[in-house]
Parts: sequence; structure tokens; C-alpha cells
Amino acid sequence: MNEKPWIKNYDKGVPATIEYPAGPVFQFLDNAAQKYPDRACTIFKGAAISYKEMNEISDRVAGALVAMGVKKGDRVGIFMPNTPQFVMAYFGILKAGGVVVATNPLYTPPEIEHQANDSGIEVMFVMTNFYKTIKAAQPKTKIKKLIVTNLKETLPPLLRFLFTLAKEKKGGFRIEGGLADGDIWFQDMLAKHANTPRPKVDIGSDDLALFQYSGGTTGVAKAAMAMHKNIVADTLQIKAWMTNLNEGKEVVLMAIPLFHVYGMVAGLLFAMAAGSTMVMVPNPRDLKDVLDNISKYKATLFPGVPALYNGINNHPDVKAGKYDLSSVKACISGSAPLLRETKETFEKLSGGKVFEGFGLSEAPTATHCNPLNGVNKTGSIGMPLPDVDCQIISLDDGETILPQGEIGEIIINGPQVMKGYHNMPTETANTIRTMKDGKIWLFTGDIGRMDEDGYFYIVDRKKELIKPGGFQVWPREVEEVLITHPKVMDVGVAGIPDPYRGETVKAWIVFKPGETATEEELKSFCKERLAAYKVPTHFEFRAELPKTTVGKILRRELVRQHKEANPS
Repeated sequence: MNEKPWIKNYDKGVPATIEYPAGPVFQFLDNAAQKYPDRACTIFKGAAISYKEMNEISDRVAGALVAMGVKKGDRVGIFMPNTPQFVMAYFGILKAGGVVVATNPLYTPPEIEHQANDSGIEVMFVMTNFYKTIKAAQPKTKIKKLIVTNLKETLPPLLRFLFTLAKEKKGGFRIEGGLADGDIWFQDMLAKHANTPRPKVDIGSDDLALFQYSGGTTGVAKAAMAMHKNIVADTLQIKAWMTNLNEGKEVVLMAIPLFHVYGMVAGLLFAMAAGSTMVMVPNPRDLKDVLDNISKYKATLFPGVPALYNGINNHPDVKAGKYDLSSVKACISGSAPLLRETKETFEKLSGGKVFEGFGLSEAPTATHCNPLNGVNKTGSIGMPLPDVDCQIISLDDGETILPQGEIGEIIINGPQVMKGYHNMPTETANTIRTMKDGKIWLFTGDIGRMDEDGYFYIVDRKKELIKPGGFQVWPREVEEVLITHPKVMDVGVAGIPDPYRGETVKAWIVFKPGETATEEELKSFCKERLAAYKVPTHFEFRAELPKTTVGKILRRELVRQHKEANPS
């Protein structure tokens, strides 16, 4: 595989290698503010903040953080959805020399406690509707100060007024009795530091920029430590891949959560590197808001997940032709397998291109992508991005490089590979290894293969292999069969305990609206397409499946719920 067969299949204009500038992540904001000062950086519910304004506000945030004692290398938390305040906090933290720890705002106090204690957060930015949650976790952490912002602060005047009247209290955005001692309002902090310049902190490419927690769905969450150079490299790789990019003129729909590296790098930073306007969507499950924003602001680029595209495809107002999606020209789909039906339906609706990519928190975020203009192979995650090398390694010895077509673990070498896991030397040593070639490789835990053209295919997660009676079943291949059933809208497959086979295959099914089917009907469907040992022996019908915020089905959670309902 050393000859990188994929390079010959790159789209015209995509380089095999890129020259990466030294310097911090916030150079993307600096450059955009210089080149496009008056262009909207963010649009939120109609209110725009220009690149010049965003740069100045984040300078003030940085000055305020340094004034309150944040030092280079300190971890600072962000606990909020996709809003302009997230962008302000993110760049303010980096400019102060801090390390961003963006936490899922749906987390419970125990989950917050783990991340806050593991990373050592002492200062955290939080939206008012999550203030109580953080305060409940705070006594068991080292968090000393919360910087609190209200959703309405970046709304246009009329909407702000209406929000205060009708939604602020009802939606839990009003903090009754004021803030606790030691906590401060974001707006008060900005006013106090209105004339504070950006602090002079020496920040280099090798300094830490991000703690991204990974592995929460497969075990204890680990903080993948990304340096500034890792994030800069991946941002520029994604930008180079987008050959139809119109710099300074694109509109990116930001519905992918910014607390996740996918939204952070393939959304926020990619948009900044291209001088694009970001239309902020705080709740991607609010499909009406997603559709309204595409239609109103003529979004041209739409990074997303299959569940989001599928939701739009099946939305009654979309089917009725009430929305014009024709402005969308390109969508990178990640985080979960993109099915052909989802891709083709969305492409017909929009006229744009949906192409599947692949990445992970340990290489924030993208490592592979299907070409924008070239062949998109069904089921493939595409080809490695510029400067990324990828090999398939034997599952038996973890060393032997396998030939084209054979199945093994996917390992990656590239400039975006993380430094390691925070405070987890054993996990780091298992994941980041120096091979015989002298290069440092990231062992992904994903099982896959490469075809003759250099396209890669994920078979499944190493840890989610099902072994009924000694056979090997990859959940994904069963899911890919069941999802083609005309009545099935969503499916999850996992292994459950079985007294005779040790483990057996179970499928959790969500039907399309108004549809239903029997267990026997689905079994017969599978038997025509799968070996007998792969056919699910158990089915469960549900209204929805548990998923991560970026659309990955939580197979581990499905198994937990099954065991809880069926104690042995």
C-alpha cells in the first residue's frame, strides 16, 4: 500500500501534499477578518456578526480570561449549543493560550464531573438554560467560575424582546435570583474588557489546543489531545478537497454540534479558512429550523450526518415541495454509514452532491472522503486526504500489512494525528504506535479493507464484533441489509447473550411512518441476503433508537437496555 494508489483518483485540483503554515488555529479567524472584514461570520436568527467584530470580541474574551488568571495550557470548558457565543468563547480561549474542552450540553452532572475532573477545568462558559446542571456538578469538581450567557444576547432586537416575553422563563433560560457568587455574565465581562487588547501569549504549532473526549460509547471517555498543528492541517486538508469552493462567498449551514470535532473542524474552522458565512442552528433535531435556514440564507455547503439528510428527505413539507433546497451544492456526510437511498434522494431534492467521509476524534476530524466530482463508491468512506497514509493491518499480529482486498484494522499516519490521550499512557501506547517503517501510526479500532483504486471500506468496529457459536458477524453488514427493506426507516444491530451460542444477533427496528412488518417477514428478508448465522434471532420494534448527538447509533446502549429488561 505504500504507493498510495488513491492519489491517481483524486479530483483534478486536489494536491497530493500541502504546505502547512506554522501558527495557531486562530490564524483562520485573523486571516478572514483581514480579507473579509465586513462579511458575516455568523448569522443567528437573522442577526449577523461580521468577521471583524468576531475577531475583536474574541480578543476581548482572551483578555478577560488572562485577567482572571487563565494561563497557557489551562483547560477551559464550553457548555453550549451552536450559537455565536460558542465561536466567541472558542477563539477567546485559544487566543488566551488555553485548551478548549467543549462538552456535550446534553450531559448529566456525573458526566460533566468526569470530564471536568479529568481535564482540570476551572473556568467554564455556559448557556443560562444549562446553568443549573453545571451548578449541580460543580461541588464535585475544581470549577471555580462560570461565564454565563443567554441565548437572547445574540438575537436581533425584536426577537430578543419576544424571546424575553414568551420563551425565556418557559424555556429555562432565565436564572431566578441571579448568578451565584464568583460567576459572571458574559456581557458584563465583555463590557469590562471593551478596551482590553488581545493578550501577548506565545502560542506555537506544537502547543495543545483541544481536549476532545472520545470513546464514551465504547468505554470510559478519553481526552484526545490535539495540538494546534493537528487542527490546522486537517482544516486545510478538508479545504483542499472542496474543489468547487468559492472563497469568501459560501454559506455553511452549521447544524452539526460545534462541541464535536466534526462540527468544530469540518464546519467552523473549514468555514473560516474559506471566509464563509456560518448560519447557526442550535438544535439539529428541529428540522423546520434547519429547512428555514437553508431556504432563507441560501446555504451552499451543508456538513451533516445521514440521519439529518434522511429526516429532511422524509419531511412532509419537503415532500410537498414547500422548501427550495437548490442552493445546496455540496454536503460532506460523516459519523455514520451513508446509505445509497439517503444520498440519492437528497441529491435529487437539492441538485447538490452528498459525499461520505470518515474521521475520528483522535485525528480531528477527517482522514478520508469520497471525491466531490469523481466516483463515489457505495459503502466506501472514500480515499485518504492529502498527506494521509493508510494501511490495513492483520488482526492476528497487529503488524503485518495486508494486501488489497483483505480485511484488517485500519491504521493512519498523517499530520492531524493527535498527541495522545490525556493521563492515559497505556491507552495512548495501544493507539499511537511507531511501526517498523519508523512512522507513527494511529490504530483506529475500525475494521476495513481497501480496493484496487485506493477506496476504503469500514466493515465494523473492532469491539462490536458479534460471535454467535464461534462465527463472526459484523453488525453493520446486517444493518445494511435491513435498512433496504422498504418498510424500515432505521435499524441498530448488536450481540446479546445467548445460553446456547454464547452470543446471538438482535436487531432493533424503527419503521417508516404508517408502516409495520412482522418478525417473520424481516427474518425471511434477511435469509435471502445473509448467511443463516448472521440472521437476527431477536427483533425489537421501537419508535426511535438511542444515538449520539452526531447521529451514531449507540449499540452499547441498546445492549444495556436489553440486559436490563432481560436479567439472566
